[in-house]
This record gives sequence, structure tokens and C-alpha cells, in this order.
Amino acid sequence: MSLRTFLSRPLPRILAILALFAAVAGTAVTTQVVTATKAHADGCYNWSRPLSQGTSGEDVRQLQIRIAGYPGYGAHLAIDGVFGPGTKAALTRFQSAYGLGADGVAGTATYTKLYSLQDDDCTPIHFAYTELDDVCGGSGYDGGPLSEAATKSNALRTMWQLEALRHALGDQPLNISSGFRSIPCNAQVGGASNSEHLYGRSADLTGVHSFCKMAQQARNHGFGGILGPGYPDHNDHTHLDIRTSNFWSAPNCGI
Repeated sequence: MSLRTFLSRPLPRILAILALFAAVAGTAVTTQVVTATKAHADGCYNWSRPLSQGTSGEDVRQLQIRIAGYPGYGAHLAIDGVFGPGTKAALTRFQSAYGLGADGVAGTATYTKLYSLQDDDCTPIHFAYTELDDVCGGSGYDGGPLSEAATKSNALRTMWQLEALRHALGDQPLNISSGFRSIPCNAQVGGASNSEHLYGRSADLTGVHSFCKMAQQARNHGFGGILGPGYPDHNDHTHLDIRTSNFWSAPNCGI
């Protein structure tokens, strides 16, 4: 359209055309802004594919670490990188616990929730390596029977199961009174020579909940060791550990 023809049109038509051009231009700008928005990038780990029964790999193992607190009563989830029936059942419970579509398939909604639950060092947001380290007889996670890396790996798994327990108990704090102990520290406090504390697999809890309530609920979250009131020297805390065979004793709590 020539400028002469355009200017010869009635003023209302000209204004309408100009408004249309403005709307189209605005849409183009908006589209560019949306396209330029970056996808979420997690500081710890990013999953790049949906996971379901039959898949395997490191991404499955990373998922298992985070849902190991949902295996069902008295059960334990293997952290083996193989997505079998146990992983599907645990994932379904995790999804249900957080109000997600409970289909046992890890996709965008599941990953978004996991990203929101972890810090950049892969620990769950309500726990930290420093909380699970007694700082007694060593520095960090050295001084135990295992390498520092292996002990720290156990501590990470312990914390994710504690996160599941914390959520089940209404997202109220769980206070850790004793976690990893070096060999000298364990001897100093009179711990058993084969204590799970030596391996980073254990936490003694105090907090806003009763010791019995924590011990009773822990049976649903993959803890093989549960010791509490009525068991010798455990009337002032609840001991939990992630051994894969069950040794539960808290007689005053009906366990």
C-alpha cells in the first residue's frame, strides 16, 4: 500500500491499522522474551529422560537415592541403578506423599519436586553434611573404617531417608544429636565396636516429636536399625540407621 493511498483513508481506519501493527509488534516481542527464557538448571544433578520400570543407569541410581525413604513398611530399596518393581513402588509413594500424579514414572513433575528438595551439594534441603558429622576425633568424614568418600556417600543416603521421615511427620524439624563418628570418637563415647555411626549410616534424633513417634514412623522409611525408649541407653533419643536387615527395639513404644 502506497503512503498516498494510506493517508487518503478515513482517520478511524488509519488508527485501527496502526493499532493492529502495534499488537502484532507486541506479540513478536513477547514471543522473543519467552523463547529466551532459560530452562531450570539444578546445581546438583539433572535428569534428561523419563524413567520407568525397565530402565537402568546412573540416572536411575540418583533417583533411588532420593526416594529410598519410601520403600514401604519394613522394606528397603536397593540403590543399584536398576528400575524394578521396588523402585516403581517407592516412586509411587514419593509422588503420592507430595501430591503428584502417582503413576510410578519419573518425569518433569517428579524432577521438579526433587530439584526443589535438594541443595547444590545434593543433600536434602533440611539436612547438611555438617549436621551428620560429630566433629569428634577427626575432621569431616575421615577416621572411620571406610574411605571418606564412601562414608560421605552413606551419610547422603541417610539424610534422604531422614528427609522422608521429616515430611511424614509434618515437616517439623528433626534434631540430630549424634551422626558419623570416627573410630576414636566412637570409643570415647562408649559406642559399640561395630556401630553404624562409624560408617555414616546412622543418626540419633531428638526434637519436637516424641521418641516413640519417630521410632514408629521410621518403620515406613527404610530404616533397618531403630532403637528407642526401653532399649538400653536409648531412653533419651531415637537411633535410626540404614542397614538393610531389620533390628528394631523400642519396647516402650511397642516396637
